[in-house]
Amino acid sequence: MGIDLGTCNTLVAVRGQGIVLNEPSVVAVKKGTNQVLKGGQAVGWVAKEMLGKTPGSITAVRPLKDGVISDFEITEAMLNYFITKVTGRVRMLGPRVVISIPSGITAVEKRAVFDSAEHAGARKTYLLEEPIAAAIGAGLPFAEPTASMIVDIGGGTTEVAIMALADIANCESVRVAGDDMDEAIIAHMKRTYSLMIGEQTAERVKIQIGSAAPTGEETEMEVRGRDMVSGLPRKTTITSEEVREALSEPITNIIEAVTRTLERAEPELAADLVENGIMLAGGGSLLSGLPIQINKATGLDVTLAEDPLTCVARGTAIYLENIDVWKDTLENNSDI
Repeated sequence: MGIDLGTCNTLVAVRGQGIVLNEPSVVAVKKGTNQVLKGGQAVGWVAKEMLGKTPGSITAVRPLKDGVISDFEITEAMLNYFITKVTGRVRMLGPRVVISIPSGITAVEKRAVFDSAEHAGARKTYLLEEPIAAAIGAGLPFAEPTASMIVDIGGGTTEVAIMALADIANCESVRVAGDDMDEAIIAHMKRTYSLMIGEQTAERVKIQIGSAAPTGEETEMEVRGRDMVSGLPRKTTITSEEVREALSEPITNIIEAVTRTLERAEPELAADLVENGIMLAGGGSLLSGLPIQINKATGLDVTLAEDPLTCVARGTAIYLENIDVWKDTLENNSDI
């Protein structure tokens, strides 16, 4: 199976079945411990509903931060739950697993992912860089002698890569992505309206009225939270123009990563990109108007991948199907 172990969501793809699981990377534990509630059932959607609403005895945590593992034991429990849910039985022989990882993580962070999968019941674990997985899932001809460029905007990291001949020629991994957009909206509400809102509310605002560039008629949305002065519940109305302004900083950081990667490209690769353009993948790429802004900054055609949310997971599954062809390029136990 192929696993897109993301900061916000974990997706699992199985050969011949496609995407079989898509759940938030959230786990509910007893406060002060790493003990998962209800024998491992408070994982994914159930746990996400608890974010910001837990009583004193329970904590809902996200064990991955900026695309890497921040809590080893909870990540292991989460992976074990997802693998068991997909296989649907007690495993005598664990599955072979390909897990996507950000291109910029350290050897220690790679080892944490590898060990978590092994302890969660994987028979054999391979690590695959996210830009390659995203390119495969998006259907880019990255194995051919022509340049392909992918920008994968996830929850914790943005992966920017130029690829040719089945490998990465230039890449940059920046820890600015969907979560930073949510935080920018939270900060704007505090600063402008003295209103505290939660992560889930900020995410809804981003999805419903957020944009990177004007895309038509401006809209507005009612937002509820806690007044920072009185401490009482309050609601207010914000406009899409305000949200666009709030999101400008993280979007600028992402665009700068794209332009820096292009500046480092070899002339022949750059020439190919004039024709081939840039492909966007990942949940963050669904932000309205983002292709327009990247096009303005680079002058290149910018295309949104088909079903950008599942590109990486589908890419890992395709890679696993062709493991005998690709295994020499995969990271395994000997590479870490």
